Order: sequence, then structure tokens, then C-alpha cells
Amino acid sequence: MGMVNLQKITDVYCDLLKEIGNIGAGNAMTALSQMLQCKVDMRVPVVNLLDFDEVGSIMGGEEQIMACVLFGVAGDVSGKMMFMIEKNSAKRLIDKIMCGLGDGDEEFSEMEASALSEVGNIITGAYLNALATFTNMKIVSTPPQMAVDMAGAILSVPAIEFGMLGDKLLLIQTQFFDELRIDGYFILIPDVGSYLKIIGALGLPTDGFTEEEF
Repeated sequence: MGMVNLQKITDVYCDLLKEIGNIGAGNAMTALSQMLQCKVDMRVPVVNLLDFDEVGSIMGGEEQIMACVLFGVAGDVSGKMMFMIEKNSAKRLIDKIMCGLGDGDEEFSEMEASALSEVGNIITGAYLNALATFTNMKIVSTPPQMAVDMAGAILSVPAIEFGMLGDKLLLIQTQFFDELRIDGYFILIPDVGSYLKIIGALGLPTDGFTEEEF
């Protein structure tokens, strides 16, 4: 199996994903504002085409402790997606969601983990809905799994899928805040066949990207 040469479609693909990111982030912030019962501002997402080993440094280093909500992707495309947020920021956000009733412990309680998973559901659901609208495809997520670990350790879990797709990946970074500033990281990891479906559905040429080549 070969690799998807994302470099061939970098500019147009990134522009389209940024537009999808804008819509998804806007929808997510609206939903989060309703959950938090206060206005949540949003900064335009940053879309980066990165080498896999660069992702950890974007998040503050591979040893940065992150909370991650991991989903499977099903429907017309398949793969995985991740929403990652720095651990202390996640605790502050959860405490706000729970109206100050967070337990204050370093570890996440079952209730806090459930709250963070719900935030992940909202954000990833908003992005997937935006992608589904753009591509006119059915894209749904499977129930979430939560992990808290170093960024490098978390990112090693889907490393095989990334490696199968190529040496580049697309990372959408969104900054949202009220009195707090929180950086969230959204990573979509389609399988090879799904990558081709998404590229074609976005109106990009798939010449040179037939599955037979992989």
C-alpha cells in the first residue's frame, strides 16, 4: 500500500477545510454558549498541513498532558477523529459547565469525564455536520472514548492510520474563550478510501489518487 500525496492538493484542500472549520466551529460555539449559558467567542480556526511528528509541538510539546475524546467515524466515510484539549484548560471548562461543582481533584471524576465527552460530542458533531453538508455525504460518529495522557502518547494510538495515509496530516486548531482562552485541536483521520471520497465530494480532482495505487 502506498501513501496519499496530500502535497498535491495542499492549497485548495486546506482552503476548503478551513471554510468547513469556520462553519463547524461557529456551530460548536453556539452549542457551547447554550450549554454554558453565556456568550463564547471564537477565533478563526488555523488549518495546518503537518508532519505527524510536528503535532505534539503544536500542542505545547509531546509531554504536554492533554485530555482527548476519541470517536470512530462511520457512514459514507470511515476512520477516526479526535478532539484534544490541554488538561488544566479542560478542568476549568468542565468546572464552568458544572457551575463550579467540579471536585477540584487533579484527576477527572466520572461526572467530569462525562461532561468533557459531551463537549467533545458537540464540537466534533458540529465539524462532522459541516463536512457532511459540504460533501452531501452521511457522516456519523460512534460513542466517544476519553483518555488523559501526554500528547505524544495519545497521538501514538492512531499513528498507524496516519502512516497509512501518508506523511502529512491536517490539523484544525480552534481558539474559543469567554473569560478563559482555550485551544482545542480537532483531527480527522479518514481511511484511504474515505480520503478519496472526501476529496472527490469537495470537487477536487482525484486523478493520481485511485485506490489501486495504495
